[in-house]
Amino acid sequence: MKNPSPDRPRRSGRPLSFDREAALVAAMHLFWQHGYEATSVSDLTQAMGITPPSLYAAFGDKRRLFLEAVDRYLGGTKAVEQSIENAASAKDAARDLLVAAVLGDTGEDTPPGCLLASSLVTSSREAAEVREALARIRRAIEAALRARIERDIGEGRLPAGTDDRALAGHVFAVVQGMSTLAKDGAGRDKLMRIVDAAMAGWPA
Repeated sequence: MKNPSPDRPRRSGRPLSFDREAALVAAMHLFWQHGYEATSVSDLTQAMGITPPSLYAAFGDKRRLFLEAVDRYLGGTKAVEQSIENAASAKDAARDLLVAAVLGDTGEDTPPGCLLASSLVTSSREAAEVREALARIRRAIEAALRARIERDIGEGRLPAGTDDRALAGHVFAVVQGMSTLAKDGAGRDKLMRIVDAAMAGWPA
């Protein structure tokens, strides 16, 4: 994701003439606001303050730039999975995910909603690879939560009959739904009450 495209190699030893991190954040915000397909390379280079050759040299292409922006948004998929594994309980892990979603959906300086949930609601065949990449990220995080739920069942923190698949899926359904509500104008207070309602149904 972070390597330059093989067909557009960057010249060895030539330093970048722009702040790569700042450019990546600008691209992330643009994808977040408009979605993957509606954001053109021209839009990106204007927002990032760079030329198309610089974009290709630093990020490979639009697809790789988008996936790197998603990784930047998440702070790294592996880091999210690790935080779930290290949580005090599956319930704590689930609440942490939901609260993080609320904060991300309602940032003062970022577009409303979730980048993963809203950037490719529908897409063309050309974007199928990107859509599947996002689905893999979501499945990986959901699988990590499901594994944490299974661990709690095995350790007696959750009832033996708990449906780990449905419980993990419910958390992610709430995450996706809150993104839509945020894009429709719901504020942080409302979304936090939804988190409380969702966690009230957690198995005792």
